[in-house]
Amino acid sequence: MTVPVSALQEIAPGAVIELFVLELNQLQHGTDDVFRFHAGVNLNNSGSVQWAGNEYIPFPIEAEGFEYSGNGQLPRPRIRISNVLSTISAILLTLPDGLEGAKVTRVRTLARYLDAANFPGGVSPYAPDPTAEFPREIYYVDRKTAENRDLVEYELAAAFD
Repeated sequence: MTVPVSALQEIAPGAVIELFVLELNQLQHGTDDVFRFHAGVNLNNSGSVQWAGNEYIPFPIEAEGFEYSGNGQLPRPRIRISNVLSTISAILLTLPDGLEGAKVTRVRTLARYLDAANFPGGVSPYAPDPTAEFPREIYYVDRKTAENRDLVEYELAAAFD
């Protein structure tokens, strides 16, 4: 189900929450691990976001370039991950071929549809709905465009690009 149009047309529809799912594959990465993360914060102290029964951990990430321009070219979004303390560089060294080929899914929903665990006291003032989301955007890590002590940046591509 998609986010109802009526919810978007309200005077104050609420915040759009952006979540990411990174899926590695056994053949290319040597593991089938799935990582769920978000770039924001939660109303609770934990910082994790619960949605559709899954936990999305907070992670310093910035994503851009998901917009379709209408000129025939598919978007090639970029994801920048903070590399403070060289955490990401250390993780990348454990993967035989880096993150290239990993599946990245961008999931967006409204804050009102998050699980009740995200709200103070575990009680949502809204009706949580794990099916209310914008259309999912699925990309694959195409190449690393930058890596330094501050960040690691990847360019994403559609599966058929």
